[in-house]
Amino acid sequence: MGKDVIIACDFSSKQACMDFLDKFTDRKPFVKIGMELFYAEGPQIVREIKARGHKIFLDLKLHDIPNTVKKSMSVLSNLDVDMTNLHAAGTGAMMEGALEGLTREDGTRPILIAVTQLTSTSEERMKNELLINEPIDKVVMHYAKNAKDSGLDGVVCSPLEAGKVHDLCGKDFLTITPGVRFADGDIGDQVRVMTPAEAKKIGSDYIVVGRPITAAEDPVAAYNRCVAEFCD
Repeated sequence: MGKDVIIACDFSSKQACMDFLDKFTDRKPFVKIGMELFYAEGPQIVREIKARGHKIFLDLKLHDIPNTVKKSMSVLSNLDVDMTNLHAAGTGAMMEGALEGLTREDGTRPILIAVTQLTSTSEERMKNELLINEPIDKVVMHYAKNAKDSGLDGVVCSPLEAGKVHDLCGKDFLTITPGVRFADGDIGDQVRVMTPAEAKKIGSDYIVVGRPITAAEDPVAAYNRCVAEFCD
């Protein structure tokens, strides 16, 4: 499976999203639909973007009791997305239920990945606010191992942790990494960040890039720069 750049389409309306996607006339990027756009427009936005020829990562980060997540994943599976996710903190039973719900009658399913710790979470915040006293690196690795043991395909993690996840869980266990910024860009509210070239070197399988592309003066050029640095 080749590396790919996923654009985070964090827009508040269908119009804004479609206006952005209209800029891409030569190549249909892999896109992430998150809570903001999904809650604003509902499942139909997924169908319309899929019909345009884009691969879709539906980023809703489910976290609930196993039966609820299982049923919800069954619904999401019918949207024909290519990737979706949940929180690894929901435990193995929830992840196994999600996998069961996501798998269609013919045995096919989207890629299922787990969020370890959000890239906006620092070790200090984790200790002071979540009362998790283990080092953040140890927590991320433990969550990744739980996800692998539950049958998931990979994890969302910081690019700083991608190489270690592969060392622990194997090279085929996917690492999807947000928190990617150009060397000359603003890191925004992210805490643990890396450039596309650095993410490639350390072993990320997919990078998720939002504002450095969506807020760029020339989004297509910014996307192409990401692809050149990360994929080529």
